[in-house]
Amino acid sequence: MDSPERGKQVADGWDAEHVLQCPECETATLAVSAGEVTVRDDSWGPPTLISLVKCSKCHKPAVLWQEDYGRGWEDPVRTWPKNDRVLSMAIPEDLRREAEEARSCYQAKAYTASVVMVRRTLEGVCQQHEVKDRPLAKALKKMFDLGHLDARFLEWSDELRVLGNEGAHFTGKPVTREDAKDALELAEAMLDYIYVLSARFAQFKARRQPVVPAQPSV
Repeated sequence: MDSPERGKQVADGWDAEHVLQCPECETATLAVSAGEVTVRDDSWGPPTLISLVKCSKCHKPAVLWQEDYGRGWEDPVRTWPKNDRVLSMAIPEDLRREAEEARSCYQAKAYTASVVMVRRTLEGVCQQHEVKDRPLAKALKKMFDLGHLDARFLEWSDELRVLGNEGAHFTGKPVTREDAKDALELAEAMLDYIYVLSARFAQFKARRQPVVPAQPSV
């Protein structure tokens, strides 16, 4: 769950406005309450306050969750939209670390650093497959030739490589938030494709294979 969303507490809930760490605006903004539900049922758990709020800047909704353990309502926690996705444990640890650092840079608005980390992630993917050709463009083409990438992902990865190169060298042109966000999401999709979906599809095909009955011995 996300970090606490702090607000002005009243007797049994929240004032009309409170602070929201808006996932769309990526900053703290005032949120307006659009409705609240208080649940007081032992079978549910501790008293719970669920609030639907709207960002006063982008007008996107969010859901906040609070519980009362006898000391009043705890600080609210955003439960929707959910936190950033967690990468599958099927992805090698060192690649997860690179991708997570890329996301951390993005969240800190260090967009240039984020795309550089995406490029490092691409290099790591190649090395994980024992593809150590240089430059990176040649390594990605070999990944395609070996069947580790399809044509669409080859095109995506090459665009990410170019963007990473622009980030790694001074050009006087800043990396935009939109480019950094797309680069991050495309890199994560590529990790899923290579390490998660490909393995799952192979398992699916194996389950679908007809069972050949054993031949009786003569």
